[in-house]
Amino acid sequence: MRRWPLALGLVVVAAAAGFWLFTRPAVLSPQMQQALAAHPADPQRGETVFWAAGCAGCHAAPGLAFDAPLEDRLVLSGGRRFETGFGTFVAPNVSTDTDAGIGGWTTEEFARAMLLGVSPTGAHYYPAFPYSAYGNATPQDVADLWAFWQTLPADPTPTQAHELPLPLTLRRGLGLWKLANSQVAPPPAPDDPQLARGHYLAETLAHCTECHTPRDVIGRLDSTQWMAGAPNPSGDGRIPAIPPQGWSAEDIDAYLFSGFTPEFDVAGGSMADVVVQMAQLTSEDRQAIVAYLLALPTTH
Repeated sequence: MRRWPLALGLVVVAAAAGFWLFTRPAVLSPQMQQALAAHPADPQRGETVFWAAGCAGCHAAPGLAFDAPLEDRLVLSGGRRFETGFGTFVAPNVSTDTDAGIGGWTTEEFARAMLLGVSPTGAHYYPAFPYSAYGNATPQDVADLWAFWQTLPADPTPTQAHELPLPLTLRRGLGLWKLANSQVAPPPAPDDPQLARGHYLAETLAHCTECHTPRDVIGRLDSTQWMAGAPNPSGDGRIPAIPPQGWSAEDIDAYLFSGFTPEFDVAGGSMADVVVQMAQLTSEDRQAIVAYLLALPTTH
């Protein structure tokens, strides 16, 4: 009987060690670090990545009108609130301010955050930041994006804390979520160059599935219902399936550029921000997205 406390103690220690091991934040591989530095970063190309990735849609100040100047969307002061079933997430200040924002980061720190969801201090980010999708971004695009980021204005607005219940405030446990989510993957990239470009833009940079695919109880995307529509995390209505049934390629392209539907309705909510950003892409890139969406298997 005296051995039971010792055995129980060993089990607890082993479980704690296993938890600590399997939830440790990932680091960039030497190959990724080399790839980031392999070619000069181009801020002009980075601007395309910026708009495609929807950075301003989350991190610009809340309350911007649909027709607000683009310059206002480049001030990444944060503060937008995202209501979910897990709590309220508040977009942080990611401007170039070295105190309130991320202006003091290195390229490698930015890449680790974007690709792996890990902060410079080694803390897991919550998946409200869509690093699960961004994790497939090319090293060149990440380096170019960071080069463009350096041209953006600084803003001293303090970052607000997320409003989450225990135990979700314990970020270490997010390592387990990342392990569970690692089995979820988008459809493979098609061989056709236009469709492959559309796949990369829609699945990786624009992270369309993050909103348009339903999730299970722990927040993983349901790979059997890819882009089939999902409940709105805020509880207000439903996010539609894409592509919308009955829409032509011209309909979708026009919607992504102007926000107007074939029925002359207009995009609202967070989709209005998406439209503003999609309108900054080239016509070729928007058409690639449209072609890929129309090629998706019908699950709805």
